Amino acid sequence: MLTTTEILKKVKELEIKSKRLTRHLFTGEYHSAFKGRGMSFKEVREYHAGDDVRFIDWNVSARFNTTFSKLFEEERELTMMLLVDISASSLFGTVHARKKDLVTEIGAILAFSAISNNDKAGAVLFSDGIEKYIPPKKGRDHGLFIVRELLTLEGKKKGTDIASALRYFNNTTRQKSILFVLSDFLDPGFSDALRVAGKKHDVIGIKVYDPMDVQLPEVGLLDVEDAETGKLVRIDSNDYLVRKSYQEEFFRHTEWCKQVFLRAGCDLLHISTKEDYVKVLQKFFIGRS
Repeated sequence: MLTTTEILKKVKELEIKSKRLTRHLFTGEYHSAFKGRGMSFKEVREYHAGDDVRFIDWNVSARFNTTFSKLFEEERELTMMLLVDISASSLFGTVHARKKDLVTEIGAILAFSAISNNDKAGAVLFSDGIEKYIPPKKGRDHGLFIVRELLTLEGKKKGTDIASALRYFNNTTRQKSILFVLSDFLDPGFSDALRVAGKKHDVIGIKVYDPMDVQLPEVGLLDVEDAETGKLVRIDSNDYLVRKSYQEEFFRHTEWCKQVFLRAGCDLLHISTKEDYVKVLQKFFIGRS
């Protein structure tokens, strides 16, 4: 358990890292990837060569006996929400970080990307129940609060219920939002809820996984415990067929997740705990702009 001093230090580190990445990499890409609600009138100015003649304000032009054009600006008022899985499986990690650590960093970057664009940011943290709801707001202090909760909140329950979290989000969020769902998606029953959310919101899944989720090491007999159910299984990791079956199950689940998101009209990113998540996010933002 982290002390208060350690928590404050970690939050500050994440703020510095997030702001640096946001400033140098994501500000333009985030702004371009997620459009506002349209264009709103800003002001009129004297007509310049090249201005669109459709936007000439004839009333103002007649009043001042010279040609004036209307200027418009993007109406950016957006809300970005994080739906974050803090179930027991998020505590697993064998390389650089646990899944939870990676999710926290990505969540911090997304929150500060939104806030630096003057958008609102909020979060729903869940396991097999809702653990914490953070209503969307603007401002640095609110961004720091989100990061602190991502860093410190531990799930009271061990399981994963993505469908309930999506339904809770749908019921508490009226306006169209950008929704990032951060999870390992070890839940077979969320496809219908995702389809409903995808009709109203811009939903992006971020599937976080550990290299050992993909491939078992050859280390002989292993007593393996499911972190969410507590079920114990003994396996022989030296057995080629066991390792092959284990890997095939990971790819089967990955393909299933892809199809669920595709049918719901939503995007899905895959990020390993040993991978440079910055490149994955940047490529996604650029691809959408």
